[in-house]
Amino acid sequence: MKARHYIFVNIMVWKKKHKLSESCVAGTIVNSNKRRKEDEPKPKLKADDIYYEENGLQRIHPYYHKYATHAKGRWVGRTIYDVFAKEFRDRQPSYYEAAIRQGLIELNGQKVDKTTVVRNGDLVTHYIHRHEPPVARAPVRVVNETSELYIVDKPASVPVHPSGRYNYNSVIRILEIKQGREDLFPINRLDRLTSGLMLIARNAEAARRMEKHFVEHRIQKEYICKVQGEFPLGKIVCDQAIRVVAHKLSLNCVDPKDGKPSLTEFERLSSDGETSIVYCRPKTGRTHQIRVHLQFLGHPIANDPLYCNEAVWGKQMGRRGHLPTDEEEVVEEEEEEEEEEEKVVVAGRPSKMAGKRDSDKQNEAWVPLVRRMEEWKSKQELVDQVNGAEELENRLCEKCASPAYPDPTEEELAIWLHAWRYSGPGWTYETPLPAWAQEAEAHIDRVKYVPE
Repeated sequence: MKARHYIFVNIMVWKKKHKLSESCVAGTIVNSNKRRKEDEPKPKLKADDIYYEENGLQRIHPYYHKYATHAKGRWVGRTIYDVFAKEFRDRQPSYYEAAIRQGLIELNGQKVDKTTVVRNGDLVTHYIHRHEPPVARAPVRVVNETSELYIVDKPASVPVHPSGRYNYNSVIRILEIKQGREDLFPINRLDRLTSGLMLIARNAEAARRMEKHFVEHRIQKEYICKVQGEFPLGKIVCDQAIRVVAHKLSLNCVDPKDGKPSLTEFERLSSDGETSIVYCRPKTGRTHQIRVHLQFLGHPIANDPLYCNEAVWGKQMGRRGHLPTDEEEVVEEEEEEEEEEEKVVVAGRPSKMAGKRDSDKQNEAWVPLVRRMEEWKSKQELVDQVNGAEELENRLCEKCASPAYPDPTEEELAIWLHAWRYSGPGWTYETPLPAWAQEAEAHIDRVKYVPE
């Protein structure tokens, strides 16, 4: 099945000068060349105009999206071309020249040319042709609903909110457009690559009440994951404090001094020696808490690109807070000999992090690792772009000349972490175990939380 080349726009009215046969309003296609009057209701978004499936993935037809901002002080007195070519370097200057010529860049709603000067208070608008990444074809499934809540099973690869490169391929937009559900108030958030249970309130009051229950720890969360190595038997408790290392990378770490209190209970369900299926019960709700605590224990989630990445962390993979000391250590370091067997993590165990903190509480020891992570991500993006061009015969988008990227592999669509079960005052909801955790089905009853 080949993709249909619809174009739909997130703007009030698209211009005839682009020679499109549609007047695209509020994100949907209207088969008319007439402008929509301001008092006319916006047409409802149609799922078939936005979503399509191909090669086992849910895709989005490319569309134009409006970005608008008032001119910054340093832009005043410069030409519009100079501003875009030097301030926005994610695209080549030739792209901005063409965009100005085609009317995709405007000042105060008016067409400009390369020599138009930006003045104080000008509204700068750029219509960008967006290509959203595909996500897994698995549906966003509502497993239960009440008068106040939707209980949702989120597939891995789908973000909760529109963010970054994702807009229509998000849980909220899919529920709104494909299932016709309105007035959605997400209560808890799952990482894009994590699957499992989500609670979405149907009104603001229910959202506030449920959020209060989370803050007061009246809701018990239970997760299942698949980790590297043979996880120890028995209940393992990690109470290492966690803080953010790099917001842009969503990278977090154990830091006993400046981190926020965090506690997670773990228990092994099964193991084949190389990997283990582990039950997780977080008592606090820090970002990436389960992933960071498992890495600290020496058993990161086995396919986690952030915390189980030897190219970045070295052979010890961040175990007990260990960081490589230099670039060579990432590739060449040998496993340190352990003087004693692996023990249960207990409160107060110091990490190996050291170094003076600056005003942002950024540990100097983390600076090289953050740089390696940034370099690794940049290389991955470059490889994807090159491979995509080769796979798709150097195909570029006819509208914006964006290069084609290869489809994500099954391994790139998910990490082995699943929000399995939530329990609150008078209720319990759960989702089926994912395929990679089916072997744990026979052991799950012995560890699951039993509400009082």
